[in-house]
Amino acid sequence: MVWRQDHNGFTHQDPGFLDVVANKSPDVVRIYLPPDGNCLLSCVDHCLRSANYVNVIVADKQDHLQYLTMDEAVIHCSKGIGIWPQFSTDLGEEPDLVMASCGDIPTHESLAAIDLLLQHFPDLKIRCVNVVDLFKLIAHEDHPHGLNDGEWTSIFTANRPVIFNFHSYPWLVHRLTYKRPGSQNIHVRGYKEKGNIDTPLELAIRNQTDRFSLAMDAIDRMPHLGNRGSSARESLRNEQLKARNEAFENGIDPPFLKNWVWPHERLGKLTAPKLT
Repeated sequence: MVWRQDHNGFTHQDPGFLDVVANKSPDVVRIYLPPDGNCLLSCVDHCLRSANYVNVIVADKQDHLQYLTMDEAVIHCSKGIGIWPQFSTDLGEEPDLVMASCGDIPTHESLAAIDLLLQHFPDLKIRCVNVVDLFKLIAHEDHPHGLNDGEWTSIFTANRPVIFNFHSYPWLVHRLTYKRPGSQNIHVRGYKEKGNIDTPLELAIRNQTDRFSLAMDAIDRMPHLGNRGSSARESLRNEQLKARNEAFENGIDPPFLKNWVWPHERLGKLTAPKLT
C-alpha cells in the first residue's frame, strides 16, 4: 500500500515509487489504483488470491466518495478500465472530450471538473473514463494486461482530446501510451515536484490536478467553444484564485469544495455517499 499525505511536505509526496515498479518485468508486476472503497476491497481480494506477483495498490487513508456499488466495483475492477456512463453525457454520440482519471483523489477532482464544465456548457458531450489497472494503458504485446488498439480506441477514441488526471508523475502515462492511436491527444496532469505543506486543494493547484485546472485545460483543448470558452475560463480562474486564497488564509479548504458531491439532478443518479 502507498498512502497519500497532504501535510507532511515533499518527503511524503514523492510518488516516484510507481515509476520504479513499472520498470520491472511485466510477467510479475501489477499496479492498481482503485477510485473508491468498494474498488479497493475488490482489488485487495484479487491480490490476496494471486500468487507469484508483485501487486502494488495505491489508496488514500481519508474518507472518500463512494461511486460504485460492490457489484459494480467488482465488474469495473475485473475489467481494469472502463467508461462510467453515470458521469458521461456522450452516450450514443461522439464525445467532444474524454475526461480520464487514475487514482482516488485524481478521480474525485476529474469528476468535479466534469461538473464545472457542464455547469458552463450543458450541451457538452463528455466521456468519463476511469483506470484501475495501470497496465491496461500499455500495448498488449508489452504487458499481458494491456488493451489492444481496438479496445483502446473504443474507450479513449483516436481523435478527441483526453484530459488524464493521474496520481503519480505524468510522464509515466505518456511512457505507457506513446504507441497508442491518438497519443498526441493525451494531456496528462499529475505530480510535478510541487510539494509543500499545503491543504489538499493547494497541493492540487500547485500541480494542476485540481478541478479548476482540469476544466480550464479541457476548454483550451476545444477551440470550437470560441468566446463561450473564454468567458467560462475566466470565471473558473477567478473561482480557483478565490478558493486558493481562502485555503491559504484559513489553513483549510473551503467547505463547498471539500464537501463536493456529484449533483444527482444532472443525470438522474443518486448522489454518491461518503464512505464511512
